[in-house]
Amino acid sequence: MLKQKMVFQSGDELVATACKQINYDIMPYYPITASTQIAENIDILKGKENFDTKLVLADGEHSAFGMCYGASISGGRVLTATSGNGLLYALEQMPVQSGTRFPMVLNVACTSVSAPMSIKCEHSDIMYALNTGFIILFAKDNQEVYDFNIMGLKLAEKVNLPVIIAFDGFFVSHQKKNVHIFEDDKNILDFIGEKNPLYNVLDTKNPISIGSYMTELDMINNKYQIHQAMEEAKEYIPILFKEYCEISGRNYTPIESYMAKDAEVIIFALGSTYEAIKDGVEMLRKDGKKVGVFTTKVLRPSMLDIENICKEAKIIICLDRQDSYGANGGNMSLELKASLQEKDLDAKVITRIYGLSGKNFYKEDAINLFNEALNCLEGQEIKRFDYYGKYEGDENFIPTTYFEPISSDKLDIDFGKDNIDINKLTSMPRRIVGGHGACAGCGIFPNLNMLLKAIKTPVVLLFQTGCGSIVSSAYPKTSFRTSYVHNLLQNGAPTLEGIVYMYLKDAKEDITFVMVTGDGGLDIGLGSCLSSGIRKAKFIIFEYDNCGYMTTGNQNSYSSFLGAKTGTSSSFGSPFIPRDTPMLFDAINIPYIATVCESYPEDFIKKSDKAFKYSKEGLVFIKCLSACPLNWNINPEDEIKLLENSVKSCYFPLYEIENGKTKITYNPEDKNEKIDIEDFILNIGSMKHLKDKKETLDKIRQETNRKWERLKEKDKSKYL
Repeated sequence: MLKQKMVFQSGDELVATACKQINYDIMPYYPITASTQIAENIDILKGKENFDTKLVLADGEHSAFGMCYGASISGGRVLTATSGNGLLYALEQMPVQSGTRFPMVLNVACTSVSAPMSIKCEHSDIMYALNTGFIILFAKDNQEVYDFNIMGLKLAEKVNLPVIIAFDGFFVSHQKKNVHIFEDDKNILDFIGEKNPLYNVLDTKNPISIGSYMTELDMINNKYQIHQAMEEAKEYIPILFKEYCEISGRNYTPIESYMAKDAEVIIFALGSTYEAIKDGVEMLRKDGKKVGVFTTKVLRPSMLDIENICKEAKIIICLDRQDSYGANGGNMSLELKASLQEKDLDAKVITRIYGLSGKNFYKEDAINLFNEALNCLEGQEIKRFDYYGKYEGDENFIPTTYFEPISSDKLDIDFGKDNIDINKLTSMPRRIVGGHGACAGCGIFPNLNMLLKAIKTPVVLLFQTGCGSIVSSAYPKTSFRTSYVHNLLQNGAPTLEGIVYMYLKDAKEDITFVMVTGDGGLDIGLGSCLSSGIRKAKFIIFEYDNCGYMTTGNQNSYSSFLGAKTGTSSSFGSPFIPRDTPMLFDAINIPYIATVCESYPEDFIKKSDKAFKYSKEGLVFIKCLSACPLNWNINPEDEIKLLENSVKSCYFPLYEIENGKTKITYNPEDKNEKIDIEDFILNIGSMKHLKDKKETLDKIRQETNRKWERLKEKDKSKYL
């Protein structure tokens, strides 16, 4: 055994620890709950330790996996992590990695997949990966997460296939436990071995074509070779476990069981649930009941060789934390049934879908299921398939109307006038009411309500995933007096475009359509939004830019302040100059673009009025700087003044682009109100560290001035 030490860490922290010890070449990532803290902790470790792993923010999981592929075919050791819909978004890239036989390691903190929206533990995501050609190891606790990350890379490079380390989101990813790790990083590298890729696209003396087009004559051999590699992995995994035991003292087997060999009733469950069931087994064994439990550490290649475990079993209860809809069982039930048939074993498989959206499973639940099966052995009927923990619905249920829709007569205000009656404006009813769960001082809903005040028709709102969607629509209640739709970050614009298409096909009343995005949402969704603009889709895109991925706890995004300390730039500050989204939309010639700020309500409402009118012609884009007191580390009462300073410093200038012509709508220089960028940036709590970083502050000042001067030139030009 090699020397080890004990640490108290979560599953996500342990992935970061293993990453640092292995010293991967690159980790492309996109933050998504519950794997977000992996990238965060790698960033923290990079600030403390000397290791080379390049942490790269992608614009979404699909791109992150593309980066992984590019790095791996160039001889790199590659790590990434994701969860839930992030895994599904990356799914298209996964067979590319395995089909060309390049190793990488992917950690999946397993969570639910949309819709409905949930971020809690399920196995719905990982089961989509079964057919991708990735080896899949499933860790039930924190220690296994660490150990499997070390063994996983060695396995990947041994058989030239990518490897997934899966574990339960929140139950393992976030809960901390005492875990043994190796003291000397060199011991780990010695165990894994030297990096020795078979192919390297950068080897110009031996050029190679990767991912070539292949006909049916050769494709079958390619897929057969993946099968052979899986068979090789099946033979090697027990050897790998034994080798690892020699240096760690921890003995792993593909299948782990507890009191199962003589059991008449056995429960099978993946992941952290296994430990709760063990407690139930112990209690029933004291009463003389023959019960047991088993789990598998290896989903792919399938190693459910259960002959020695289930010889005496009459009933196997398979707990599936997901459902393969229409198959009368989740994926593990189907594989158990196939394995039993293969071995000519007579045990009856009972399926229970359980634990969805992180619903807890306790030892008492295990005891209930064991007793139900034991009663079945005595002649009582039992359902072969059911959901455990569901409740009876009311077939006469009528959804509650929490708020009456706003009548048109209360919306009929002329905002085209030079002077706006602010009192009348503030007395207008809000389309989004209070009672949502936003943080104190959150700018999302005041800004959105301001936009909606200028819209004189009924509204359909579509929210991309973000703080705004999560805090306002927790089932079964809603904060909306309008129709509301949610879809994922990358698909907001196409979804709303489809709604608009059906509306225009047979419009019976005047309706305005608004897509709401923020929390870095346009990092993933930018391409689809621009495409909607090119197609002249008739709706408004409203971006509340709070300068980070606030939904997952303020990670770095392409709209974060340069130099900002975020969850994934805590040591060195954000390296990006924030993207200039309005100018990107200007390049596709949509009819109206504007920037707005709640510190200037008259300017805001007049632009909203124009947005409403121009949305009948084509796509409209409105960008609003939206303060996030929690993650900007500011007092809510200072928010309005701070936003005012963002405009007066020209960091966030107010302008509009109407049919291709740019007009500055507030010029602080003309009013002798222009202030230095420091008066804005250094009053943000998360940016105060820049006071001692003159070089970064100067870069912000230079870029702000450059954009401001360019904007003034556009304002002067009759063509721009």
